Amino acid sequence: MLYGDCQSNNGRSEGEGEQSADERLRGAEAALQAEREWAQVTLNSIGDAVLTTDVQGRVTYLNRVAEELTGWASRDALGKPVEHILKLVNNQTFHTATNPARRAMTENRTVGLAMNCLLIRQDGSQLEIEDSAAPIHNHQGFTVGAVVVFHDACQSLTRSAQFAYQAQYDALTSLPNRFLFAERLSRAIGLAKRHRHQVALLYLDIDNFKCINDSLGHALGDRLLQAVAERLSECIRVTDTVCRQGGDEFVILLSEIEHTQDAVRIAEKILTTLAKPCLMGHVERCISASIGVSLYPDHASNEHELLNNADAAMYHAKRSGRNQYQVFQGSISPLVGMICTPRSN
Repeated sequence: MLYGDCQSNNGRSEGEGEQSADERLRGAEAALQAEREWAQVTLNSIGDAVLTTDVQGRVTYLNRVAEELTGWASRDALGKPVEHILKLVNNQTFHTATNPARRAMTENRTVGLAMNCLLIRQDGSQLEIEDSAAPIHNHQGFTVGAVVVFHDACQSLTRSAQFAYQAQYDALTSLPNRFLFAERLSRAIGLAKRHRHQVALLYLDIDNFKCINDSLGHALGDRLLQAVAERLSECIRVTDTVCRQGGDEFVILLSEIEHTQDAVRIAEKILTTLAKPCLMGHVERCISASIGVSLYPDHASNEHELLNNADAAMYHAKRSGRNQYQVFQGSISPLVGMICTPRSN
């Protein structure tokens, strides 16, 4: 009986062990499937094309971007030689170029695409691409395939140009931002030193902009800033620069002038241009601005002083009644004893 009990208990233990092994196997398969699905979603969500091959160079996977760039649907491409799907030629001779997947496996290292290569898509159209390829290794370290990651080179250049533009220009008005302006101001002063001419800086602030913005709403407030940017650009030469300094403040760089009156004439022209009614929604609005003017080398010895003095002169114009310009004069601090020349009426 004791023996029978033991036999019965052993039978149950073995059954439970077999059932546990089956469950573990099913769990592992489910985990593997989940991992594959996660990888699939991830690879389809990235911006680059991804193609993989086995060790014989047959295509084993294409993500959606790879399908778009090559023109091949994944179901049609699987199992075909990589050279057939990723068909690369020299863009001058049109001779077949070495496929990077083959090179990656042969040399057992990450490689890039040879220079001057074009991808010939399934429909025969051509596409300039940038890519890199790497070997795929198993747990034992043996090469079992390759992965190629590539993208449209023209699109890459477009993105780079967009990033460069965004780094230098104001998003709302498309005017140079303060970083590009600082570069141009520094260059203008350097040239002024060398050629012994003057540089003028006009610092402009729209009068009562906060009240206008609050009453019209931010959307129309933005449209007003865009209209001001357009009008300021019409008042200057192609060699000059208008910058949106921030908020409702603008800075105008007059890179080469002979006399103070040259800057004064531009300031007067700006005030006259801004005074013209501006259609905001269904209502015409008249706007005005306060402008401060400073000149190099008469009022400042460097960019920082020039900007500060123009800013101080602009605040003096505001305190003096707005809708006017003031020219900074003298080397005394503008906050204590600044002398400014008011606009003539």
